[in-house]
Order: sequence, then structure tokens, then C-alpha cells
Amino acid sequence: MRRHVLIGRFGADDKTRVPKARDEVPSTLQLVAGKRFDHGIGRALDDLKALSLSPSEIGADLLVLAAHVHAADTRLSRSSESQDAWTREIRLVIPVSDPGRWTAAAPILVRALNFLTGDRWEVGFRKRPPAFKTIVPASAPTLLPPAFDGVSLFSGGLDSLIGAIDTLERKETPLLVSHAGEGLVSKSQERCFDGLKAAYPQSAFNRLRVWMSFDAGLFDDVASEETTRGRSFLFFSLGVTAGTSLANPFVLKVPENGLIALNVPLDRLRLGALSTRTTHPFYIARWNEMLAALGVGGRIDNPYWDKTKGEMVAACASPAVLAKLVPSSLSCSSPSKGRWTKQPQGHCGFCLPCLIRRAALQPNDPTAYTLANLRAGLLDTKQAAGQQVRSFQIAITRLAARPDLAKVLIHKPGPLYDDPARHDALAGVYRRGLEEVGRLLTGVRTAPT
Repeated sequence: MRRHVLIGRFGADDKTRVPKARDEVPSTLQLVAGKRFDHGIGRALDDLKALSLSPSEIGADLLVLAAHVHAADTRLSRSSESQDAWTREIRLVIPVSDPGRWTAAAPILVRALNFLTGDRWEVGFRKRPPAFKTIVPASAPTLLPPAFDGVSLFSGGLDSLIGAIDTLERKETPLLVSHAGEGLVSKSQERCFDGLKAAYPQSAFNRLRVWMSFDAGLFDDVASEETTRGRSFLFFSLGVTAGTSLANPFVLKVPENGLIALNVPLDRLRLGALSTRTTHPFYIARWNEMLAALGVGGRIDNPYWDKTKGEMVAACASPAVLAKLVPSSLSCSSPSKGRWTKQPQGHCGFCLPCLIRRAALQPNDPTAYTLANLRAGLLDTKQAAGQQVRSFQIAITRLAARPDLAKVLIHKPGPLYDDPARHDALAGVYRRGLEEVGRLLTGVRTAPT
């Protein structure tokens, strides 16, 4: 195990001394290439300007912070850089516009990151170099208000598609924010956005797509990491940065069904490495607490926290638009994994998100799945398909025998003390979500072979 410190630099002339502990391994994240911000930061700021949007300097700081978090999360191997093959120790030193304000918010930020990724984070801030006192491109003065009245994350998945449709049906004008991601994800975002544009030609809604990536070898002699547990910090940062361009107060919508948002472990093995927390209520609450501490006039909201995916589908404000665009959406947790087995890439049909999608869309699901028929034969629980299905079956059987367990199990992934009035509703959406998947799995057989 090694402790790492990642030090952000604004160009070759940024030589501010940053002390380090004797047991820390230092690495540099160079944020400026030539005269332009690197790693997608400059492109994001330019694209916002092209949309006549000018984020605050604190909003721009969030992009810089997200770059540090995303770099550390994706370029520090858990297997080699931790004692338990999971928990890394990471310190970030980040140049920002207002170190005092950021330092005051740092304890909240650290709690959010520790919860999200399962690592041990430390975060320190320093003043940007004088040449970078402001980094947001100047926009032409205007008396016109921003064209958008809100921001919504747009992943290309089914939930974000429904969120966009519902928003557009209310005659709102959202800015849809995406991280471009791998090829299939990017194509799904493209198809869904084009489909929405065709369905709502009178709306001035638009999108911001950001691609943030880092070369392998950012940390010397350290392999990259594939788990990307910190990815939602990047997504939220992109959305909030855009939101600071709008009139206060803004709302960043994060459309996610309640079952996935809670992500109660299906079995004991999923308490740690296999349990993601990307839209958990505790994590969203910490973000809102941090925004308040920073003086940012906005908040993050999941409007579907109490809905199952099937309930989202059933209540979609335009069933016709949804039916047309469902095939364009992508829910699979690893859509490119088929290439390793020479199978079609796309929806595998058996990962957790695919099973929840299938349950939500049955009996009229147009999606092509690699595992097309769950009932075609015995699913081997020594293989990925059988393991995922069996985990659901165990959880469903356990809850059917003791329905009141839902009120206990919803607390397993993380604290829910921010809004106790929601506990019964959260237990309800967890119970209904499992029942929804249970109907899909009726008659499906699993066993080790």
C-alpha cells in the first residue's frame, strides 16, 4: 500500500511549493497544455460560452476539482495501491479561485468522496496562480436571460430519457449534461438526443457533452483502475458548473429510479466493492450541503427517488415518444463486455441494470439482449449471468418472507438521517422494486453446474 498525493498545476510556470509527507508518493496533474486547459476542461468552458452561458469561478473550480477526483479514481489501481485491494489513501492539492471558501467546505466534500468511492480522501486548496485569476471565458454583455431554466443529467440511459421527456412535456427548457463515455454510451446519448430534438422541434433545449480522460501512467508505475466508483462526482460537477450559468436558484435534476438510487445490497458480498452509491440520498444530501457552504445558489434533486423503474415507464408524460426512443437508450453496466466473448455488444440482459430494465419494460420490451431468454435453460450460478439472477432471487425470497425487513435493509448502503420523513416511502420503493424484478424472474431456474 502507498499513500498518494496528486498536485494540480496550472502550466509549467506554476511552481508553488507543496509540502508532502515522507510516506506520500507525489504526482502532478498538469491542467494546462500550452495556453489551453486540458482534460476536457477548456472544451467544456468553450462549449458553455457557445451556448451563451458563463459559469461562476466557483463553478469552474468544480471542473478542476472533478478532474483531480476523476484522475485519481481512474488511474490509481486498487489492487496494488491498497492494503485490502480496495481502500486507497489519496490526497489532492487543488488550485482554486477562493481557497478560504473551499477549505470551509472541505470536510463536507471529504465525507461525500469517502462515502462514494470507499477510499480515504484528503483535500487541500491553494490559490490559483495570478495569471489564472479568472478562467471562465468572457462573454458578450447581454440583457437577455439564459435560454435554459434548469439542468438535467443525460446519460443515454432509460431513466435519464424519461426525465428529459417529462421535463420537456412540462414545457421546460433544460440543458442536458452528459459525459461522453465509451463508444456505445456516446452513441446512445447521440441517438436519444436526436430523437428528442425530432419529437420536440419547438423547444430550445440543448446539451453539453464533456469528455474527460487521462493518459495511462499518470501515476508512475501504477496501473489504471476500472471500477470508476467516483464517476458521479464528475457528472454532478459538470451539471453544477453549467447550473451556475443560470439564474439562481437552479435545480440539477438527476433522474434515477429509487431501487437503483438506494442500491440495497442483494447479498452480503455486495456491501463493499460491488455496491455503488452514485445517486444515494446521503450522497446527494452532502452535495447540497457543500453547495450551500460554497454559496452556490442551486441544489441537486432526484425527482424519481420514490419510483421504481417500471413506475417511471408507466407514468412517463409521453408514452409515444418513450416507446419510439426506448431502443436508443442504454442501461447495461458494461455494454462492451461482449467483445471479449465474440458476442454482440450492447445489453447483456443479465447484469443488475439490465434485469431492472427488463422488469420495467415487460411485456413489451423492444431491447435486444445477448441473453435473450432467461427461461431457456438452467442459469449457472458459477457464471456471471446466473450469479446476478440468483442474487436477485435470494433478495426477493428473503423480503417476501419478511416484508418488514425493507425498513431495516434500506439503511444498509448508507445513512438516511437527512430526511427521516422519507423512510417509509424508501422502504416502499425498495419493496416494490424487488417485486417488479420478481415478476420478471418467475420461472427462471438457477443452480451451480
